[in-house]
Amino acid sequence: MSVNAPAWLTARPIAHRGLHDRAAGLPENTIAAARAAIRAGYAIECDVQRSADGEAMVFHDVGLGRLTGVADPVDSLTAAALSELAVAGSSERIPSLPDFLAAIAGRTPLVIEVKSRHDGDLRLIERVAELAAAYDGPVAVKSFDPQLVAHWRERAPGIPRGIVGETRQDDPAYAALPPSLRRSLSDLLHFGQTEPDFLSWRVDDLPCAPAHLCRLLSGRPVMTWTVRNPDQRRHAEAHADQMVFEGFLP
Repeated sequence: MSVNAPAWLTARPIAHRGLHDRAAGLPENTIAAARAAIRAGYAIECDVQRSADGEAMVFHDVGLGRLTGVADPVDSLTAAALSELAVAGSSERIPSLPDFLAAIAGRTPLVIEVKSRHDGDLRLIERVAELAAAYDGPVAVKSFDPQLVAHWRERAPGIPRGIVGETRQDDPAYAALPPSLRRSLSDLLHFGQTEPDFLSWRVDDLPCAPAHLCRLLSGRPVMTWTVRNPDQRRHAEAHADQMVFEGFLP
């Protein structure tokens, strides 16, 4: 089983949703936050959600309220409408993934987290695959959803793919998932279907068997999220190959 894990995946610390600083007018997942990460020499992690007309939009939440004050889900508005919304009261707007890629232009590695409701909808991952295939720069994709990562394995095997995981599923979003799926996620039981090139595991859940065994037996790198303080940084250095960070400069 070959592992597509180029050295750039872990060469630099990864700025969580870009090098964002809301107080400085650099909200998360915006082009301004991406440019700040590039200037500081970091890689970038971003999230994507699907618009009503099928575009990949760089935004974390299912709903728009926390960052825009609009009481609608992201997928209820078109890409054009979303791109008019100010993020966190700044001059920044919600970027489409094509615009985000154009702004980065291969200057630093980008890891795209594809959001999912675990409902079998492959439209967003298909759009991301289309854009990633045409992008001239270091890029990887990851998701919490094994079905999306397994699809990526077939759809774009040459582009690195990763699983985002955590051992303690204490987010309320997990409550809607069947116990069998939750166990598969926490214990990496989908490994045969996804064959990830890397893992991205919650820092407070390390060390754990899935991450340790992936590093030890197959040489798969482990990123860890989200590192926010010196104690977590030391923990990440002991148990992972690179960190996804925010709130400080490593």
